[in-house]
Amino acid sequence: MLCLLRIDASAQLQDRSLTRHLTGIFTQRFLAEAPETKVIVRDVGLHPIPAIDHRFIHAAFTAPVERDTWMQDRLALSDELIEEVTAADIIVMGAPMYNYGMPAALKGWIDQVARIGKTFSFDLARGDTPIEPTLSGKRLVVLSARGEFGFAPGGVRAHLNALDPALVACAHYFGVAAGDIDTIAIEYQEFKDARFQASCDAAERRTRDLALTLAGKAVSRSGARLKARGA
Repeated sequence: MLCLLRIDASAQLQDRSLTRHLTGIFTQRFLAEAPETKVIVRDVGLHPIPAIDHRFIHAAFTAPVERDTWMQDRLALSDELIEEVTAADIIVMGAPMYNYGMPAALKGWIDQVARIGKTFSFDLARGDTPIEPTLSGKRLVVLSARGEFGFAPGGVRAHLNALDPALVACAHYFGVAAGDIDTIAIEYQEFKDARFQASCDAAERRTRDLALTLAGKAVSRSGARLKARGA
């Protein structure tokens, strides 16, 4: 069964959140094409993930067989989040740009998911590249909203974009290769003019089209796997 993990990171409520609007469109269109898909929803904007602290780090870097009960308790939420990522074939992420970077709630989620022994291994025998991801084969769809404009490569504010590069840098923890990330963004939000409306319309259209395309490919792959098994 296909699995779609929807993550919403906006601090805005549903009726004011542009990114939740886009993740909703994506999910709805995906399910229309692949109705048997399992959907997991994790709203870190409305229910923020606690920041990691010294106790989390202590627990995470202690061998599982040596962990005390408090360590297991401290890592329980991280385990749950990682299970959701592991189960997902596609991760659709509502990630608004806050102060040119990612929301603190989304950073909190990433810090809980990027965990030694769970989503990556660490071995100094690999030399200068000791980190190796343990998950792979997933797709990441980033649906964003930006108050200004020109944040894409070559744009007038590309040098200020700290959101997209950070997600690309961390995607391997989610099992996503850099080439398997799709980003759609609404811009001009603060201007509230015709450019903003045009950007909204274009983002909605691209989101529907992408959901249709990815769902179709996923269904085809799933069917091919069933045939290979003789089902």
